Amino acid sequence: MKKTVLAIALLFSVLAAQAQTKSVPTPTPDKSDDQESLAKDYLSQIMHVAVSATSNMKLFNFVYDWIGTPYHFGGGTKRGIDCSGFTKTLYSQVFNVDIKRNSRDIFSMVSPVKKDELKEGDLVFFKIHSRSISHVGIYLGNNRFAHASSKGVAVSSLDDDYYSRYFYKGGRVLSAFRKELLGTSSEAETIGEENPGE
Repeated sequence: MKKTVLAIALLFSVLAAQAQTKSVPTPTPDKSDDQESLAKDYLSQIMHVAVSATSNMKLFNFVYDWIGTPYHFGGGTKRGIDCSGFTKTLYSQVFNVDIKRNSRDIFSMVSPVKKDELKEGDLVFFKIHSRSISHVGIYLGNNRFAHASSKGVAVSSLDDDYYSRYFYKGGRVLSAFRKELLGTSSEAETIGEENPGE
């Protein structure tokens, strides 16, 4: 009887010791949370855009994810992309709107917007060494815009001498095109070549 009680006590002490040494599994971090945190850091430090002023984190996450993608004329993937390809892909994935593929054709789909009236998601057009529109980007706020430049996908400033010199107009996708592209009859809100720039 004493042996049985001793064996049971020993068994309980072993089980208790194992329970104490068992490590509690740490929850794996959510990759989307990490991505958003990195994008926010990038926004505030590199883009100089206040996170509190950002209404569309999907837009900034997209830009962050594509930063550094090499420039390739006619390209449309992360192996290489040009300015209109980047703009078309962004509008498709962020705004669920299918726009045209050439910067001049994209301009035909917008209503002009003055530089000081640009809003997040609007388009910015440039005439770089050309009499016609040759470059397009997406406005992010604080005079910053994302685009596929000759150095790859980057965020630049409209205040830079180079882009200030060649800036043509801002543009906002027309409601009529947006409704047609979305295939809806409800009133749509407006949202905001290939010379890639330096």
